[in-house]
Amino acid sequence: MLVLKELTVLNGVSGNEEAVRDYIKEKISPYVDDIKVDPIGNLIAYKKGKSQDSVVMLAAHMDEVGFIVTGYNDMGMLKFESIGGVDDRILPGKPVTIGDKKIPGVIGAKAIHLQERDEIGNVWKIKNMYIDIGASSKEEAEKLAPLGEYISFYGEFEEYGSNCIKAKALDDRVGCAVLMEVLKGSYEFDLYACFTVQEEIGLRGAEVAANRVKPDIAIVIEGTTCSDVPETEKHQYSTKLGKGPAITLMDRGTYPDRKLVNYIYDLARKNDIEVQFKQTATGGNDSAKIQRSGKGVKVAVISIPCRYIHSPASIMNKNDFENCKKLLSCILNDLSNNPENLNKILKGDEVNV
Repeated sequence: MLVLKELTVLNGVSGNEEAVRDYIKEKISPYVDDIKVDPIGNLIAYKKGKSQDSVVMLAAHMDEVGFIVTGYNDMGMLKFESIGGVDDRILPGKPVTIGDKKIPGVIGAKAIHLQERDEIGNVWKIKNMYIDIGASSKEEAEKLAPLGEYISFYGEFEEYGSNCIKAKALDDRVGCAVLMEVLKGSYEFDLYACFTVQEEIGLRGAEVAANRVKPDIAIVIEGTTCSDVPETEKHQYSTKLGKGPAITLMDRGTYPDRKLVNYIYDLARKNDIEVQFKQTATGGNDSAKIQRSGKGVKVAVISIPCRYIHSPASIMNKNDFENCKKLLSCILNDLSNNPENLNKILKGDEVNV
């Protein structure tokens, strides 16, 4: 869990993934044949295959949701806007850090003691909030946090409860950690592990990476919504914590290749790896852009359930994380050791495992 801990404490708001990219690059260098950083900021690691001509792409995004400084008031408070999908309801009172110097701040809003009767119970919007960094004037705030400075949630990595982990940015540092692990293996086919940028603001990095790599098959590893919580009916659960990584059947941006999905599910069952299907078709991820790149790509998405994603305190189960690593390793090894399975998938045939 050390790698995941170190990944989550790094700040990497969309458009500012440099610290995460540098960390990953250093860790994976001994296990790959080539590493490139493309103009948009994707980290693309290449492992040369031994014999096959097929290209397999793995993808996980490095960026996290956050904020950006947009202005100041005369008291030295920061005005800000969100980067990525953030729920305004969770923001008041949350600690944040600003810029590379990690200047501490707190998101503030009008105190409940001062609210009028018709204001109580309303959801405060970002435009009505501010970030308090302890500055006493607009001039001081401008020096500490210039316009355009990135703002990250502050959240400590913590193991607790029944095999759980709490951290910020589990979406998608869990995927990055999984890709880093499987790069230690050797495979017959050419393998590209793409650590993408700007997923949270439009899947931008994945589009560029996929058109560069031109894969035959792509597997996206993601942190996804886990909704097994009070006030949610069981039939509305997206995934369940502790029930294994979740395979996507469909979402708003992607219709994964069904025969590839069946192959992955059957392989998991054959190897006694606990797995589940994602029960909702909401949301989306890098697979949407990858699937529609080039001449079209067969894609699959495997996600680790995370409660309270896009917050400073996401929660995951360690078994789901470990089973995701096992499953992806199992897939890559099977495709490598049984090239006929890879060829069947590419032809659109069913694979019996």
